[in-house]
Amino acid sequence: MYPFLAFSSICHVLFLHYVYRMNESNSQSEEIKAPVTGEKSDVYRIRTKDNREIILVGTAHISQVSKELVHDTIETENPNTVCVELDEGRLKSIQDPNRWKNTDLKDVIRKKQLATLIANLVLGSYQKRMGAQTGVKPGSELKEAVDLANEKNIPIVLADRDIKITLKRTWACTPWYRKFSLLGGLFASIFDKTEISEEELQKIKEKDALNSMMQEFGKTFPEVKQVLIDERDQFLASKIKNAPGNKIVAVIGAGHLRGIASIIEEDKELPSEESISVIPKGTAIWKIIGWTITLAIIASIVLVGYFAGIEKAGQLSLQWAMLTGGGAMLGAIIAGGHPLTVLVALVMAPFTGLTPLIGVGFFTALTQVYVRPPRVSEMETLTDDIWQVKRWWKNRVTRVILCFLCPGIPAIIGKILAIFKIYQAF
Repeated sequence: MYPFLAFSSICHVLFLHYVYRMNESNSQSEEIKAPVTGEKSDVYRIRTKDNREIILVGTAHISQVSKELVHDTIETENPNTVCVELDEGRLKSIQDPNRWKNTDLKDVIRKKQLATLIANLVLGSYQKRMGAQTGVKPGSELKEAVDLANEKNIPIVLADRDIKITLKRTWACTPWYRKFSLLGGLFASIFDKTEISEEELQKIKEKDALNSMMQEFGKTFPEVKQVLIDERDQFLASKIKNAPGNKIVAVIGAGHLRGIASIIEEDKELPSEESISVIPKGTAIWKIIGWTITLAIIASIVLVGYFAGIEKAGQLSLQWAMLTGGGAMLGAIIAGGHPLTVLVALVMAPFTGLTPLIGVGFFTALTQVYVRPPRVSEMETLTDDIWQVKRWWKNRVTRVILCFLCPGIPAIIGKILAIFKIYQAF
């Protein structure tokens, strides 16, 4: 998995984008009532029925104030256990932030994980850009919690759900028509020039703005909020409640503070961790539709050959190859692909157009990464290059991504035109 805070990629960068944009128009929101008398609203103390003390520390992932608050809270409270909003993969990432630079793009493409990498890249870059404005690396407060707990020999509980599960559940639970909005939000974030300061971050956390933003986000993307926020509130709360010791400090994102506090305080019944960690099986309807279209195309050409002659069927087959292959070839050229990549687009698109299992972008991206492998320096500048469109064609990594994305759309257009030509033949 590429960068550290990539726990739900497309949907999370969209949520961040949504929060920061909404903050600009909601600067007059009512203040949050501090849940703990005499303490910052970022810290929430809970006394459980079995007389254990749970201290929730709500943070912003790019805030120096949050980093200092985490340090001071752990130092002052000296808890039996520290819980952090991390999973195994993200813990490794914050301990070795340069690990992703050794990513083997060939392996990523072969495993059909390039789309995930793209989304994670945008999220990591977005967090990095926001962090640059506040002078704090994304997730510094979580790293501070882990480092300080290790230094003081305090047991650590990784309380978050596996990022891969969260991503897959989010995508599987989101209706197809809302997926376009998610992708649109991801694309819009690339061109977003919103700036945020440390002071503005604290305003978001200290006011009711964050809660109202989350509610509005839930109205727009209810399935995303359910998986990204509500389910993770339940998962995190379960891990925190079951953490060993009489005094627990839990470092969590500010967006989870209210939900987790409510669950623990009211002792709400929680679903099992297994039940919210299962990947829903996708409906077979789209594969059925895809194969039905494929069979209809082939059957139509065969019927044309039977009634109008082999020559006419050959013409339709050639038109299919030229329209789908030509469209993909045009996309590969726009992407700045190597001549061999362009040739692969031309040859493979007529075949991939007949199957719903794989797209032409898989072959063009794989070809491009073999003939123009990225340099180490380009991996190092990738998170900066992604925000400048003019660099997309200069960095070999982003060019591989372009070769993955660009051939598909014109190939689909060519496929539609070819189907229309076949229809006209009857």
